[in-house]
Amino acid sequence: MLTFSQTLAAYGRALDDTTALATAAGDLTVPTPCAGWDLADLFGHMIGQNLGFAAAVADGDAPVAAYESVAVTGDDVARRWQDSATRVQDAFGAADPEATVHLAEFGFRPTVAVALGMQLLDAAVHAWDVATALGQTYRPADATVTFVLDLARQIAARPGETPVFAAPLAEDGKDPWGDALRLLGRDPGAS
Repeated sequence: MLTFSQTLAAYGRALDDTTALATAAGDLTVPTPCAGWDLADLFGHMIGQNLGFAAAVADGDAPVAAYESVAVTGDDVARRWQDSATRVQDAFGAADPEATVHLAEFGFRPTVAVALGMQLLDAAVHAWDVATALGQTYRPADATVTFVLDLARQIAARPGETPVFAAPLAEDGKDPWGDALRLLGRDPGAS
């Protein structure tokens, strides 16, 4: 179990990893492991999520529109990603971990600490999505892998309750990171 400060540090590393990937991204029409999304769609979604979570954590609430996907181009994706990553990381860093935040997009009120855990999972998995689309490998630190696998198991145990991921695939027990990805609807063997 990670502390809030450990989770925040791991989240920062995942955001930084994606910043490096965004800087290397050229053709945003490349397909990603997210069905029907190219890199422009994926980065637009990720930036929108960062901005929505940043607003919700900073203010205690944000409208659903705050999470909307942002249109990006090859010329501005790295800058827009970095801006959104800085905003969301700063918002979490300044927040009381035990404060309640309303996540309108999801329709519930977790603590800031729980919201940060959700974002760590999302950041690590989407970093893998981006890296895979770019023909690179990505694996976060072991502590992040353990954290994401635990949450992925919880999500997979409640199919339909969290429709933000593809249908879970079965764990194969060979690698915890691969199992986390499978539980979130990704097939790391296909990349």
